[in-house]
Amino acid sequence: MKPGITPTSVERSLGDQDFIVSKTDAKGRIVYANRIFIDLSGYREAELLGVQHNIIRHPDMPRSVFKLLWDHIAAGQEFIGYVKNMARDGSFYWVLATVTPDRDTRREICGYTSVRRKPRAEAIAAAAGLYREMLAAEGRVGARDAIAAGTAVLEQALNGRRYEQFILAL
Repeated sequence: MKPGITPTSVERSLGDQDFIVSKTDAKGRIVYANRIFIDLSGYREAELLGVQHNIIRHPDMPRSVFKLLWDHIAAGQEFIGYVKNMARDGSFYWVLATVTPDRDTRREICGYTSVRRKPRAEAIAAAAGLYREMLAAEGRVGARDAIAAGTAVLEQALNGRRYEQFILAL
């Protein structure tokens, strides 16, 4: 949880035609945020630029999901997943995020672009349930083994499918 921010039960949502767009450097620091992202997050643009993208991470999100995200994008692959974010005032909003690596002229990863859109309510319910199970598993084992425990719950739910197949089927 972010110091000074207490999660609330107030939900914000994207409009059906809205897209959140942000860009980060290779370390995950925000270098661009579109107006929808700024407005929905409740932060001023100056508060977002130069800080880690996890400024909006909601404590309901399992660490193992972000490990999976970083494994994908660091390997040059696109990541698609449902993410619960927390606004500056503690409210939350769900997104279907697509994160892709940006490459420089030498084809090396120099940053990442994330485009997020409004998810379907049924998909949020399924993702939220799975994430609760993953987070509970992470909490039972402590920080050192948390990611492995959450990943084990996810792998069981995937039942041999790739994560993207699972997400897109929700």
